[in-house]
Amino acid sequence: MRPFEFYSAQSASEAVVQHTKNKETHYLGGGTNLLDLMKEDVKRPEHLIEVADLPYKDIKTTSEGGLALGAMMSNTHTANNTEVKNKYPLLSMAILAAATEQIRNMATNGGNLLQRTRCPYYFETSMPCNKREPGTGCGALDGENSKHAIFGWSESCVATHPSDMSVALAALNATVVVQSENGESRRIPFTEIHRLPEDRPEKDTTLSDSELITSIELPKSEFPTHYYYLKVRERSSYAFALVSAAVGLQLDGKTIRKAGLALGKVAHKPWKLEKVEQFLIGKEATKEVFEQAAELALQDAKPLKHNAYKIELAKKTLVRALLQATSRS
Repeated sequence: MRPFEFYSAQSASEAVVQHTKNKETHYLGGGTNLLDLMKEDVKRPEHLIEVADLPYKDIKTTSEGGLALGAMMSNTHTANNTEVKNKYPLLSMAILAAATEQIRNMATNGGNLLQRTRCPYYFETSMPCNKREPGTGCGALDGENSKHAIFGWSESCVATHPSDMSVALAALNATVVVQSENGESRRIPFTEIHRLPEDRPEKDTTLSDSELITSIELPKSEFPTHYYYLKVRERSSYAFALVSAAVGLQLDGKTIRKAGLALGKVAHKPWKLEKVEQFLIGKEATKEVFEQAAELALQDAKPLKHNAYKIELAKKTLVRALLQATSRS
């Protein structure tokens, strides 16, 4: 472990000010990802600013009738909150599919969004990785890439985003609220918080280095009944997804009135399926329609050498999730 300075912030403004003073500074929430990266010598922060004790650990009703989830609230408390379970069961289901209970007890909502890729080339410091060390190349591009991206990748990076929670938040059209350097807060649509690698894969989000997530806002509940989160993985628990699908539907009888859809582990960010959502509106909720939707969802997929299987897997995952959501009442 390399030496570092530790600072416990008493407010969001104080945390942001402290962050702007020093280079190689990181916020520390639950530490479930950052501490692993420090142990593996992937991250070498000179300063850590603890934000886990900041007063963003509650859930509030917004003026629009939705919920605001405190960024420092644990994943466990969020998933088991009565209002979340009743109004946004898709989110609860996705959170509970992730990691272990012990990790969920520590992991914060804000930190979950900011966790780094689990690409083995990123974790192995002897291998080239533009995300870890810009300009060294992408080891996975021509290497072992069976678990990597099929959408949005570039020659610089083919890694995927690991979060389950974020896939559900994309399907639910959430908004992220952050504290900025100028002391003001800004609201960012969830589809705009993460970015594709392009030629700067070291930057995962559109946040500035010192901006701090304070809450995640959910719109008024739209999918309290017909929902499903399906996570396909190599073993039944404690594993990251190969592909995942978050599905929310509004049904009038068998007619689809609204849909919220996203795929996980197929890109550098949660992959929102906006075209498919529009396609489903007014259609009957049948397997045939869902199969057509899956074809549309994957038509622009661009597989790598070892992950073409993900295209068919993603199609079947999406169809099954839609069928499961339809069968709920």
